[in-house]
Amino acid sequence: MTEVKITRALLSVSDKTGLTALGQALAKHGVELVSTGGTAKALRDAGLTVSDISDLTGFPEMMDGRVKTLHPKVHGGLLAVRDNAEHLASMEDHAILPIDLVVVNLYPFAQTVAKGAERDEIIENIDIGGPSMVRSAAKNHAHVAIVTDPSDYTELIAALDSNNGATDYPFRKRLAAKAYSATAAYDAMISQWFQLSDQQQAFPDLLALTAVKGDELRYGENPHQQAALYIPSGPHTRGIAQAEQLQGKALSYNNYNDADAALELVSEFRDGPPTVVIVKHANPCGVATGETLLEAYQAALACDSVSAFGGIIAVNRPLDAATAEAMSGIFTEVVAAPGASDEAKAIFAKKKNLRLLLTGELPDATRPGLNVKSIAGGYLVQSRDNGRITRADLKQVTKRAPTEQELDDCLFAWTVAKHVKSNAIVYAKGGATAGVGAGQMNRLESARIAAWKAKDAAEKAGWSEARTIGSAVASDAFFPFADGLLAAVEAGATAVIQPGGSIRDDEVIAAADEAGLAMVFTGMRHFRH
Repeated sequence: MTEVKITRALLSVSDKTGLTALGQALAKHGVELVSTGGTAKALRDAGLTVSDISDLTGFPEMMDGRVKTLHPKVHGGLLAVRDNAEHLASMEDHAILPIDLVVVNLYPFAQTVAKGAERDEIIENIDIGGPSMVRSAAKNHAHVAIVTDPSDYTELIAALDSNNGATDYPFRKRLAAKAYSATAAYDAMISQWFQLSDQQQAFPDLLALTAVKGDELRYGENPHQQAALYIPSGPHTRGIAQAEQLQGKALSYNNYNDADAALELVSEFRDGPPTVVIVKHANPCGVATGETLLEAYQAALACDSVSAFGGIIAVNRPLDAATAEAMSGIFTEVVAAPGASDEAKAIFAKKKNLRLLLTGELPDATRPGLNVKSIAGGYLVQSRDNGRITRADLKQVTKRAPTEQELDDCLFAWTVAKHVKSNAIVYAKGGATAGVGAGQMNRLESARIAAWKAKDAAEKAGWSEARTIGSAVASDAFFPFADGLLAAVEAGATAVIQPGGSIRDDEVIAAADEAGLAMVFTGMRHFRH
């Protein structure tokens, strides 16, 4: 059946957006309106004639509204195949009336969870009758139209107006596909809530994850790839995906990816001193703390000003005018901050290509969560790397103990190394990165590259020596041989922080002692791929 004349519509919505206009449009086409509870009241308040669902079923709503549409006269009217003689005979025998249109949106389960409601209230907001009607109508989309999204009301009204009160099959099929996506997402949100409530099962046998398309992106990592941004359907931590963009072109796939990396790293310093992170291709190329954001930015930029060109910046404090002015001196793709002063906004407004993102409160770096990675034929799922090391966790393994300043620099370098692609080596001094070696296939090369970058930065700045002299060096995993550590010694490092755990730890410790280094083990690795 191609076109179906709408004679009877069942409406039951929690979101009343656009309901009156839809009801009026249906009434204009002579459609009988059948409804439930608050939806029926809203339609009547708009002056429309409405039949209660109990009039259709001959059965009252009961159990605090838990049972009202779960009835053969509802589902029979939805599921009957209109050109099947046996179905039509059953309808006549049992006085079942056909329903040609269902307009349903479901109880606000996700919103109820998000506001921190008690368990009983959350349970009551698990819709049963709504999804059942949606699925019945969608299954029989050859004869029934199902609308689950208020944004589709306008198109439905236009279709009725242009087809003399009827809908065509392609439209109903498209609505049915959307309806099944809606119920799948709804059930997945409920499943996720139960899974999160069950602390005994970190990885369920069936992993249900759903998301809503937030934005269509121009392309992916490369122009020949398509891309879109999706937002989790259920409760989720705020991040770059929810940031308010004040200016600039639409964010690209790479912008989102890099800004996320920058925000994740700067969030490690959420409760620390003013901190600036500069990222390029998802790797930090400069990180620093300071007395002010301006001081931190200048120190972060000094680490690798070449890589910072066209980079992404994230800060842990609201932006001030002085820092914004300094950042405007170099081409930057994105700046992300919890907030910004009016003066800072005005300064950035002159940079039309710069994207300014206001994130609000930074996320908690220690929060639980899952990382999901797509591989050919499956998904890899792991818990977030939310591990954090304090002084109390460190184990001194060399004869010389680190000084207070060396300990501070070790922990700073370690925090940054956690967010650098493996193999990662980070030199730090005075709360700022001195050199970053990222993504090399062996640790020795990462140590050498980081030291070379520090020398290059010193030459550009006109310093008498590289900032690796007297620095602390962090390695995201153990040194398998002493060569990587000796490269750090050659660069001028005086303290080392690493996980330990190599079968050659004794050899590496001996080399550190011979060089007069202080070295501590964390017992925690931070591979990042």
